[in-house]
Amino acid sequence: MDPMPDWVIVIIKSLVLIVVLFTFTKILGAKQLSQMNVFEYITGVVLGGIVAIHTFDPQANIFHGILALFIWFIIPFMIEKINLKSKVFRDFTEGKSTVFIQDGKVMEDNLKKEGYSTDDLLEKLREKDVFLASDVEFALLEPNGTLTVLPKRENRPLTAKDLGITLAPQKEPQTVIMDGKVIHESLSNLNLNINWLETELEKLNVSIENVFLGQADTDGQLYVDLFDDSITVPSPTEKPLLLATMKKCQADLELFALSTENQQSKAIYERNSKKLETAINKIEAYLS
Repeated sequence: MDPMPDWVIVIIKSLVLIVVLFTFTKILGAKQLSQMNVFEYITGVVLGGIVAIHTFDPQANIFHGILALFIWFIIPFMIEKINLKSKVFRDFTEGKSTVFIQDGKVMEDNLKKEGYSTDDLLEKLREKDVFLASDVEFALLEPNGTLTVLPKRENRPLTAKDLGITLAPQKEPQTVIMDGKVIHESLSNLNLNINWLETELEKLNVSIENVFLGQADTDGQLYVDLFDDSITVPSPTEKPLLLATMKKCQADLELFALSTENQQSKAIYERNSKKLETAINKIEAYLS
């Protein structure tokens, strides 16, 4: 029986090693390159090298390649499990965070320890949209090489908490339509149903089949993108419309109070007008 051609061997070995490598990688867990520590980065390089060597060399024993892959899989796998249980071991394998700026003061010794120059630090700060080191209260170099920056209080953007505004809890928006198909699970996550979706689409004069992407938020507003980019779909108006309606009702109550001569009716109109005004003041931030 004639031996198998080299090109066939290369194809078979490539397919087998790709499946093995993919399986091992899925078990280890995926991380973005910027989130990998040094050991994980080296492991990825070596695994790729093993696959490349045993793919291009028809004479290489594929079982030796799988054995090498298994060794480079099992060791990182065991290290990851130990890391979850031991802080000391985790610090050894993944490294510790290094303080670069503390209480607004640059820690020069820590910069030198990590091999960072002043220019490197300023570049990292500019990546965080910080152009003055004096604007930083605290900066920390993470083990994966990213710089975490806490600006001084006066340089931070205002939040609802700073303004004394209490916001309602909010879930992540859900994709309820994709490629013209309804995703019922996403509707359920927002406590919505297909009847609500059809009603909202009718308001926009759009059918489900024409929707490329449809997303709904926790306020029950639907945002759609159509297959036909030449058609413009209006933005949701439920919240602004509700606010305008409430303000109109409050204004009408004030008008009724001024126009009536019945003192009992006037008192009722004024009392309810004030109640509605209070409600508007409380929820206007949510509906604006």
